[in-house]
Amino acid sequence: MLTQTHAQKRSFLVIDAMDAPHRGRIIRLRLQGGQPPALRDLKGAVIRARSPQGEEETLKVVGFFLPGGRPSDARLNRTGRVDLLVELEDGIDRPTVSAQWEIIGPH
Repeated sequence: MLTQTHAQKRSFLVIDAMDAPHRGRIIRLRLQGGQPPALRDLKGAVIRARSPQGEEETLKVVGFFLPGGRPSDARLNRTGRVDLLVELEDGIDRPTVSAQWEIIGPH
């Protein structure tokens, strides 16, 4: 289990984002700092997204986007990259998170 100190240091950069076909948004992340989380800790997690202009969104991870094959902890540790399917925490609208946004969490 991660301590609060590790969770605060973990951050990702959104390197690509697009609307998902049915709901939510697909975001491609690159680990910027901290230790990579286990994939089981990401699914269903709540994460915070912050734009370069200071806008914030609270997102829920619905699942993983699988264009390059099944994600694994080993791949995340090796590459520092993961593709997520996210929606706003309230689930009503699509998120507006885009490239260059910072992701903090999961928390």
